[in-house]
Amino acid sequence: MRFSVGDSAEITKTITDADVQAFAEVTGDHNPVHVDDEFAKTTRFGRRIAHGMLTASLISAVLANKLPGEGSVYLGQTLQFVAPVFPGDEVTARATVKEIREDKPVVKLETICLNQRSEVVVRGEATVLIHRKESA
Repeated sequence: MRFSVGDSAEITKTITDADVQAFAEVTGDHNPVHVDDEFAKTTRFGRRIAHGMLTASLISAVLANKLPGEGSVYLGQTLQFVAPVFPGDEVTARATVKEIREDKPVVKLETICLNQRSEVVVRGEATVLIHRKESA
């Protein structure tokens, strides 16, 4: 598969309470700002927020399933958590090709997550090894 600078792909998902609870169980991150309504009311957010890494993990889904796609492997990812994501928010994760290495099957992609109001909630850059099928 050939890529060009500017190529882009995205996925959209509504972050549910079940997602937040499952992420807490899988990771062991039971920070009350994510899982305890009463505690979360006392924070600057006034209610529970989704784990930042749960939101960022949607980027991984774009990279694995769409661009660059099947067999791709993360080599690196920078992240900035810009705004909170709340259970019930619809998040769109997008990856856009910024740079293509000519000497290796590696691409750099701008990564961004937006909420349903088109506000940036996460941004960063991914470096990904592209899978090239070996000939038999």
